[in-house]
Amino acid sequence: MHSETHFALHRLRDTELRTQAEEYRLAASVGRPRALRTRLGWTLVELGLRLAAVPRTAATVP
Repeated sequence: MHSETHFALHRLRDTELRTQAEEYRLAASVGRPRALRTRLGWTLVELGLRLAAVPRTAATVP
């Protein structure tokens, strides 16, 4: 591949990556309310741990 063509492709990719990084920074700066999501996630984890830790006993027949 010709060096000028190779360099042009690198410049194009550089521009794309910088644009994506800027979009990511802008989206992150807006912020989302994560408190509810975090609380719900940990509640589900706690519930799962409780379900996994409950010992199951077989029913006895009289």
